[in-house]
Amino acid sequence: MRGGGDQRRRGRGAQAAAAAVEAREAAAAAFYDMDQAQKFLEGRVTVFEDLDGTAAAPARREFAGLAEAADAASVAYISVLDAHDPDDPERTAAEYDSARRAFVAVTERLQQATGSLNGFAERLAPRMARLEAALDRLPPRLTAARDAVAAADAAVAAARAAGMDATEPEAELDRARRALGVLGSQGLGGLGLDGAMRQAEEVRAAAERARESAEELPRMAEKVRNSLASVRTRVDVVANRAEPVRQAMKALLRGYAQSCWQDLRGAPEAIEAGVGRARERLEEASAHTTRAEWGPAQRALTAARTELNAADRRAGQVTGRVAELQAVAADPDAPVEAVRFAVRDAQRLAMAQPGGPAPRHVRDLDALVERLERAPALLTGAHPDYWSYLQELDSIKTVAGDVVARIRAERAGHG
Repeated sequence: MRGGGDQRRRGRGAQAAAAAVEAREAAAAAFYDMDQAQKFLEGRVTVFEDLDGTAAAPARREFAGLAEAADAASVAYISVLDAHDPDDPERTAAEYDSARRAFVAVTERLQQATGSLNGFAERLAPRMARLEAALDRLPPRLTAARDAVAAADAAVAAARAAGMDATEPEAELDRARRALGVLGSQGLGGLGLDGAMRQAEEVRAAAERARESAEELPRMAEKVRNSLASVRTRVDVVANRAEPVRQAMKALLRGYAQSCWQDLRGAPEAIEAGVGRARERLEEASAHTTRAEWGPAQRALTAARTELNAADRRAGQVTGRVAELQAVAADPDAPVEAVRFAVRDAQRLAMAQPGGPAPRHVRDLDALVERLERAPALLTGAHPDYWSYLQELDSIKTVAGDVVARIRAERAGHG
């Protein structure tokens, strides 16, 4: 009888050991599944961050929580594995059963962690699919950027071989190369998908500017050579205006009230100073041309032209002022008629409004009529203030035009 009892105990022990071993294998499989799910999801989140770091931040936080739970489940699994050895023949059936229960419990925990990881991966999948589809647009842009850099490199090399100073296009090309290098580095260079596509486009645009600038150098050289001659001629022309302007200023000072010329005071000196600065810029341009520095030469010529334009305008203001004052002195009533016509035109438009003229328009126009009647009173004394007279007439004409514009705008609004 004792031998039969021992046999039954051994039988139960063997069954319990086999169940424990089976539970351990199930736990091992669950651990492997969870580990693979965790690695896969971490990879997807990393790709998400590479493609769109801002949008991926919440995903990374959620993954961190899931990874923490998965790591805790891993620790629990290893603890159970260390605590229970179903292969030990000396264990009792109760110990084998305890091991089985421990492996079953940790398997459930591992499977729960795996389910959470897989569920998050499923929710993430549509967004990743859209981003990865958009990623297909990046390679053509990178190719275009590389091709543009290569073309710019060839153009710069050709310009240098022709003896041109290609410093500026080469600097632009270097910036494009550095930006392209960022794109060619690890991942998307930390730029995200949108940032990488923008940078690829910026590289292409910068390289094209460098190429165009290098190709423009021979044409620019010819243009600069021609401009040097024309600007030298114009310097002399503007310089020759200084003396007539000085004589015109003397005429203004002798024959007209101070208000007619005070804003023009110093015009001859300003013209001469502008011509002097233009000559300096012209010398700079000439020096640049001897070194084949066509870009700086062109900028110096542009600066010279700017100085000459300002001096020319100043001279024109003086001679134009003299002409205006002489005309009004010869016939003070002539400018009044043009202004009177403008006021009357505004009055006719106001009267033609549906329902009659608006009171505010009537007040404004009546005030203009009064100003027009008072304007000739400005012309008194031995040196009448013709300039204030002309400015007052111009002001009246401007206000009349404003009234017309308001009336038309109100009609359009009611329409």
